Amino acid sequence: MVLAVICGLIIMGILNLLIFSAIFGAMAGSGKKSTPSLPREGVLRIDMSAFTLAERTSTMNFNFSPLSSGQMLPKVGIRKAVNALAKAAEDPGVKYVFLKTDGAAGSFALLEEFREALDAFRKSGKAIVAYTEMPTTGSYYMASVADKVYMLSGHGAESMFQGVGGQLIFLKDILDKLGVNVQLIRHGKYKSAGEMYIRSEASPENIEQNQAMISSIWKSISDKITSSREIRAEALDDAINNMKLSTPESFKEMSMIDGTLTQEEMKAKLAELAMAKDYSKVSMIEFPDYVTAKCVENFRAKNKIAIVYAEGNIVEGSDRQNICGETYAKMLSDIRADSTIKAVVFRINSPGGSVLASDKIKREVDELRKFKPVIASYGGYAASGGYWISNSCDKIYSDQTTLTGSIGVFSMIPDFSKTAKDIAHVNVQFITSHNHADMYSGLRPLSDMEKDYMQGSVERIYDAFVQTVSEGRSLEPDFVDSIAQGRVWTGSDALKIGLVDELGTLQDALRYAAMSASSSSDPDLSTWQIKEYPSEPSFMDALMSQLGQDKKDYNVFAGTPLENAGRAFLNWKKNYASTEKGTMFATMPFDFEIK
Repeated sequence: MVLAVICGLIIMGILNLLIFSAIFGAMAGSGKKSTPSLPREGVLRIDMSAFTLAERTSTMNFNFSPLSSGQMLPKVGIRKAVNALAKAAEDPGVKYVFLKTDGAAGSFALLEEFREALDAFRKSGKAIVAYTEMPTTGSYYMASVADKVYMLSGHGAESMFQGVGGQLIFLKDILDKLGVNVQLIRHGKYKSAGEMYIRSEASPENIEQNQAMISSIWKSISDKITSSREIRAEALDDAINNMKLSTPESFKEMSMIDGTLTQEEMKAKLAELAMAKDYSKVSMIEFPDYVTAKCVENFRAKNKIAIVYAEGNIVEGSDRQNICGETYAKMLSDIRADSTIKAVVFRINSPGGSVLASDKIKREVDELRKFKPVIASYGGYAASGGYWISNSCDKIYSDQTTLTGSIGVFSMIPDFSKTAKDIAHVNVQFITSHNHADMYSGLRPLSDMEKDYMQGSVERIYDAFVQTVSEGRSLEPDFVDSIAQGRVWTGSDALKIGLVDELGTLQDALRYAAMSASSSSDPDLSTWQIKEYPSEPSFMDALMSQLGQDKKDYNVFAGTPLENAGRAFLNWKKNYASTEKGTMFATMPFDFEIK
């Protein structure tokens, strides 16, 4: 019997080893960098369901989520995606672009920058032909840049193009049921990051800023669609509000598409445009392959521009998936000491986080600026702590749909005393040396004196934030205070009030950085080496990080209407409930994606 058990354990161990080895081999294969072979000429196919548009290109694409299909889509960074389209415009081997936009999803800012690059490609004289089956707001926004837009004909080809919307999740009622009393201390009537934990519905100020953001984002989208398709904005709004865009025929009547085609008819059209006998003779060049083959860094260039990607929450401690204060401060210090780096682009995609970590990074940015130009480029978010760390850069570029500002501060201390007593039936008694030694225990409510103490800290940090922005942007403190109060602004609106310098892309920021570090007013970026920071993690680091992340942060509501509620709980657990009590935050609660 014992022998049988031992043999069974040995067999199971061997099987587990073989399974892990197979998975490891497959994952390692996915992380290998190889140059794909491209046809001499063909059609550049950009199928936006076949890759993920990201801040930076990555070869480490793992997905171990229990609900995932196991498919690992390549991550194409926006810089290389834009560069690839610029190269394709000059490449005689690329006849035209076939753009399939179904499945297009991501931050507004990334889609905005990619659409700008597609428009530049079209203006070079080469055609873009788009095809969509079930257009959403995001997929049609992308498709509308094309010279010709076709939609699948037939039954089932319905529209999901309903405009832009967002959800605000409030957890107070369920926290009350659990006996959790969230004690929120903040400055800023628009600072709503902690509002979901203390209210059952949005405050008037929160509704005001959300409506302004949604309206501004929609205007950016609508302006591009109506300009490309030569239709009136009022007509588009009327069609959406009255649900007139339901079938391919209704899109055609609104002049939003140029025709309806079956898949076979679309193939015939592509063959005709490629001057091929039939579709089987058309060589398709897949966009991720083209990016890999054509966008190669110039490692021979002596002079470098550094791109520092600050993506995620700003935190203390060690966390590769976020922006760690000590890590980024040291990184910026090392860049300052590297004489081959002549300029820096600080690419921000962060809603903020720890004030302490933000201040550490900000101080190093200011030191770096004494030696070389630092240009900020804002992606989807550059808000609160994300704005704190970057507002003093020599120039700030923002996308129209970037969410920025959110100049405000808050702290949260949860009180679990009712949870312990009424639900867990646990009694806690404190013995302390001083009156307030247990104020951060989370097992009793704060006294009025302690609340005043915390409020005083919040006020001091808010005043410091306002002063930092005043100095960084050369604005009067009273004016900064009037546009602060925790309010989030889109990039378009931020430009009007002086929070950013210019609406522009990451590529615009790189060109300006090269110009600032050289004597040329029109620098050739191909003569510079672009060095990206932080370095990409090793295969094992990426694998173990993803395995640990999926186990720790799996959302049981993923794929359901309650997905955002699940994300709100995970956000509470990760950023607030597990953070050292009394921590001051400069962050915003919004997380928008276009679909």
